[in-house]
Amino acid sequence: MARPEVLDRIKQAETEADEIIAEAESDADERLAEARRRAEEIRDDAEEEAASEAEERIEAAREEIEERREEILESGRADRDELEREARDRVDTAVDYAVERFEEAVTSQAEEAVDAQA
Repeated sequence: MARPEVLDRIKQAETEADEIIAEAESDADERLAEARRRAEEIRDDAEEEAASEAEERIEAAREEIEERREEILESGRADRDELEREARDRVDTAVDYAVERFEEAVTSQAEEAVDAQA
């Protein structure tokens, strides 16, 4: 093979190699861009899922707090009702005691008045 032919074949091989390298670099850039895009999608999906799960947990906690609040309020109402019943029972006792003490005082004053006149 003649020297010019060898040089042409070398140049042609170099050109083909340059084209293969350029195509490989372009392919690598496209794959890298696709990988970055896919990673961004995965990250976005994960963030969305995490936010959704956090909201679900917050809502569950709110419901639990509301249930506990209602239990506490109901317990407080029951305690209040019991205290009111006890107070009403004591009112009768207190009135009876006050009337008894009043009667004793009146009787005592009456006796003193009678003794004073005698």
